[in-house]
Amino acid sequence: MTLAKMMNLYHTHMLSPNQCGSSLVQTIDAPLPLVWSMVRRFDNPQAYKLFVKSCTMQAGDGGIGSVRKVMIVSGLPAGFSMERLDKLDDDTHVMIFSIIGGDHKLMNYRSTTTVHEDEREIGGKTVVIESYVVDVPVGSSEEDTCMFTDTIIKCNLKSLANISEKMACKVCH
Repeated sequence: MTLAKMMNLYHTHMLSPNQCGSSLVQTIDAPLPLVWSMVRRFDNPQAYKLFVKSCTMQAGDGGIGSVRKVMIVSGLPAGFSMERLDKLDDDTHVMIFSIIGGDHKLMNYRSTTTVHEDEREIGGKTVVIESYVVDVPVGSSEEDTCMFTDTIIKCNLKSLANISEKMACKVCH
């Protein structure tokens, strides 16, 4: 499936008046199977998400319907997040999860991550797209909510790129 089709299918969201959302893209100089092997691990987000202190499974084994409790590093305006895995497709490389609880302001948050081979480059580059929809908290603006959420996702995607590229380099040497 082409990148454009995946964008239309998974990253085009209908927003209600009190919601905001965005799509972020990261190109990674590592093969898709390596990148997907980290993204798909619902039970181990701390493998590349810098703001996750720890993760414990509350229900399930990491498959669809599983629920995890993510402990957030200090310094962020949250202590923990309860998250449910809504979709995990190893054939199309799609993962969708929702935040279903926690002590933070990200209400009705739903994240979609898709992983693709870079169509423009030969040689193992991967494109990761993460999009989300979230309610704008009372007393906050759409711009502030998106800026906060985008910043966290950009850091996570950059970390995913750094770790994947280092792992890919170890494999090639």
